[in-house]
Amino acid sequence: MTRTTRLVLLLAAVLLLGTVGTGAVLHAAHRAGLRDRQQADGPTVRTGTVSLRPTGGRRLLVRNLAWGPHRDEIATVPSDHPQGPRTASGVKCLRFHAAAGTGICLQAVHGALEDTYRAVVLDSHLRELHRFPAAGIPTRARVSPSGHLVAWTVFVSGDSYAGTDFSTRTAIVDTRTWAIDDNLETFHVVKDGRPYHAADTNIWGVTFADDTRFYATLATGGRTYLVRGDVTARTLTTLHRNVECPSLSPDGTRLAYKKRVKGASPDAPWRLYVLDLRTMKETATAERRNIDDQALWADDSTLVYALPGDYGSDLWTVPADGTGTARRLMTSAVAPAYLG
Repeated sequence: MTRTTRLVLLLAAVLLLGTVGTGAVLHAAHRAGLRDRQQADGPTVRTGTVSLRPTGGRRLLVRNLAWGPHRDEIATVPSDHPQGPRTASGVKCLRFHAAAGTGICLQAVHGALEDTYRAVVLDSHLRELHRFPAAGIPTRARVSPSGHLVAWTVFVSGDSYAGTDFSTRTAIVDTRTWAIDDNLETFHVVKDGRPYHAADTNIWGVTFADDTRFYATLATGGRTYLVRGDVTARTLTTLHRNVECPSLSPDGTRLAYKKRVKGASPDAPWRLYVLDLRTMKETATAERRNIDDQALWADDSTLVYALPGDYGSDLWTVPADGTGTARRLMTSAVAPAYLG
């Protein structure tokens, strides 16, 4: 190969790489531009007043994922018309939950070199009451039925529950005093009736029963456990194996959760189950797809959860008793909370 031929080939390669790079940049810019424009076939989203107090009937609040100027904002719709126009609040959250006029909003703070995160407690008008630094990427959030306690979980390493190479940090805050337990791993663990200590404990996915009792997931020794927590006693007591991201029913008798099932893909290991807390009987729901979410109870008989969708996630619903079929509740939405 002559020197001239080598130069021609080098020039052609440089031009090709430049063309590919320019195309990638233009494609990314086009996609970014689309994200700022409302979807032609998507839900109608408009600015308005959003309150955490029940007004004008029962309402559903979500993090709006529809492309457009209100993407990632907390938005509301009537609970009986979830596919209708959404009213956007202007408040952006990565994870969100609300109850009794209190909201918890996990946010990203975009920096020049890296993002940081914070947990913001909101009042009934979505105004900031208090903020706390969050140690990692937001993943779960809950408010107690009274609004007096809020909890959140973040990834401090890794970004998926599917494998074992991750670590979480879970905190609980009392909104009456702003006292914080910033790491539930400091609670005393009672496993199978005995005190338990291990360096690999990992806790996530709080769901509140009241202002003292809660349930969560504890992982240790390669297994996951449902634990009952006591805020006052600072204890975690194991109740059942293979329970992740529990969610307590409004009547306090059952927990919805994701369970690892035999034969499933390591990347999609979970199915949605319900546990009767009195009998410890498990019931598989009619949803057969992989669920990587902390389901929410719409009422005492219906579950709501997120699945991947065209614009991030869609909300789906299924009966809690194992009957019926799953159906799409709302497109381009995640992190639901019912008010009223």
